[in-house]
Amino acid sequence: MSGIPQTLAELDFANLTTTGRKSGLPRTIEIWFAVDGKPGTVYLLSGGRAQSDWVKNITKEPSVSIELGHRTFAGVARIVEDGEEEDARARRLLASKYQGWTEGKRLSGWARTSLAVAIDVDVRPRRRP
Repeated sequence: MSGIPQTLAELDFANLTTTGRKSGLPRTIEIWFAVDGKPGTVYLLSGGRAQSDWVKNITKEPSVSIELGHRTFAGVARIVEDGEEEDARARRLLASKYQGWTEGKRLSGWARTSLAVAIDVDVRPRRRP
């Protein structure tokens, strides 16, 4: 497999599980996501920016899991630097998927001001014991 299957990339929601920064317990949220064209990168936007609990959690412990349909992927989350090409790509991918954004249109306030987060997931096939 060279990446996340298209059938999973087209789903409406993902379940992101982080580790609680205070409790150390798993914390799961349902969230919008977009898959990049390259293998193994999932993008999220945080409307609450760095104040969102899930962002605070990944800042302390970047190891996460993300469930897309029937598949769960282990990954490492990272904040995407504002103004970088990857930041713009993440915003366009999510705005296109959920808001019908196309080239030449202005991004919505949510797509412009949210904090972009990337999750680099392990897409290698697992061997059965």
